[in-house]
Amino acid sequence: MRITHLRRSRHRFFALLGTAALALAGAVALPTTAQAANILTNPGFESGSLSPWTCTGNLGSVVSSPVHGGSKALAGAASSSDNAQCSQTVSVQPNTTYSLSGWVRGSYVYLGVDGGASTWTTSPSAYSQLTVSFTTGASQTSAKIYVHGWYAQGTYYADDISLDGPGGGGGSDTQAPTAPTNLTSTGKTSSSVSLSWGASSDNVGVSAYDIYSGSNQVLSVSGTSATVSGLSASTTYTFTVKARDAAGNTSAASNSVSVTTNAGGGGGTGFKQAAPYLYLGWGDPPSATSVMSSTGIKWYTMAFMLDSGGCNPAWDGSRPLTGGNDQTVINQIRSAGGDIVPSFGGWQGSKLGANCSSASALAGALQKVIDAYSLKAIDMDIENTDEFENEAVQAKILTALKTVKANNPGLKTIVTFGTSTTGPTYYGNRLIEQAQSLNAGIDVFTIMPFDFGGGSDMYGNTVNATEGLKAKLKSTFGWDDATAYSHIGISGMNGLSDQQENTTPAIWTQIRDWANSHHIARLAYWAVNRDRPCPGGGVVSNCSGISQSNWQFTSITAGFTG
Repeated sequence: MRITHLRRSRHRFFALLGTAALALAGAVALPTTAQAANILTNPGFESGSLSPWTCTGNLGSVVSSPVHGGSKALAGAASSSDNAQCSQTVSVQPNTTYSLSGWVRGSYVYLGVDGGASTWTTSPSAYSQLTVSFTTGASQTSAKIYVHGWYAQGTYYADDISLDGPGGGGGSDTQAPTAPTNLTSTGKTSSSVSLSWGASSDNVGVSAYDIYSGSNQVLSVSGTSATVSGLSASTTYTFTVKARDAAGNTSAASNSVSVTTNAGGGGGTGFKQAAPYLYLGWGDPPSATSVMSSTGIKWYTMAFMLDSGGCNPAWDGSRPLTGGNDQTVINQIRSAGGDIVPSFGGWQGSKLGANCSSASALAGALQKVIDAYSLKAIDMDIENTDEFENEAVQAKILTALKTVKANNPGLKTIVTFGTSTTGPTYYGNRLIEQAQSLNAGIDVFTIMPFDFGGGSDMYGNTVNATEGLKAKLKSTFGWDDATAYSHIGISGMNGLSDQQENTTPAIWTQIRDWANSHHIARLAYWAVNRDRPCPGGGVVSNCSGISQSNWQFTSITAGFTG
């Protein structure tokens, strides 16, 4: 077996705990005596009702999916004769500039102010932000804000609509409330944080409290407590609260409080995945269920999903997506109580990421595989010059993963890539930075700590590489140590690597124990096909090249609990 073919197996697992999509309603500086604020009521539809929004033809409703932030959103069922316009009229001040924004999803969705500026977009598979500004007239005291779809284009969705600026009231009330005090967290789950605070005072009266995560307004309530939902597990959020009166005057922010959500899934232990690679394309593939019975392993990473031409996924680019031996083996694994995560890409071959013409086309190809196998997770193994070193392709892959994550609630997205002995390379750092800037919500960043000229200390170099990844995730996303570790995966190579690095069973046990003690998300290796002894056999496809027991590395990996 050629070494280049073996290197293709350098697949890594990424189960990065997704960053939560939060409502964007950041305040903008406006020329008023009080701070700017979102003066819309029920801007994220979190009340569970439309009020005070009204919708033409009774075509509007509040839904729990898909949402952009929180747990509710607006759905407008546009018909052939009605664009399902939903609107709210608010008091405004004359000769004042306002900023209107909102998150929408659907074909031809419009956001605007009646008789004034508007904007639109078409984004049928994911939420997209619309923003438009307008200035009120010399005597204008009210504005009708609307969102609507287009005739015969089907249902659209809208969420987290914000109108930033001073409220109306004739300008007689310009005194802002006092800042809320003693903001504390009163409880948390893997997807929500409960907060309470001391009441503010105002010369007229406080009408609402606006809760912010960072600079994004995520909720408005009338009382002095709230629960922010729709958050990501094992993720740190920093909250503040501002009080707002009926005239739109907004207080200074309360004290801030930082809260890390609980780990989610897996019986409360978070997303954890021990999933060695199994490749049915070469290397005398063993019986997957026999290995499960012998070792206790439950997950396999199935390699590789490639492009069969025209952005169409197929196993190894040639075996059918369904109906062939790969599906038979997957059915057997699931019947035995296990599951699989497919690996897209690898070192060589015709890859979907490089060959699909756009992020939406790539997302469509990924969706075919997700639908075919009702997947819980997917792994994008991003390697070589065509994907890993190509900035545009990196962005295409991350955007596609963001799309399928939004369209498949609960799906975990993993990215796998090479590393140096001290952490991500230039291309790995760029991948992480793009994931942050695109808000891709990657659940796991998995490094492949081998074939990096690591020398003899494979344990020390693996730990150093992983610590380097942790540092990069912390600096890029603002996470603490625990959160960063919970977004990390390690994917090694058992026995001899292509560069003759030797990971023995004892070293792999050390790596697994370190991974457990630091509570990372994923542990994998290449490959179960090679998990057999052949001391002196070199780097081949069906054995490790060293002395070991059959399925010894898989047994060790099965002991990963995170």
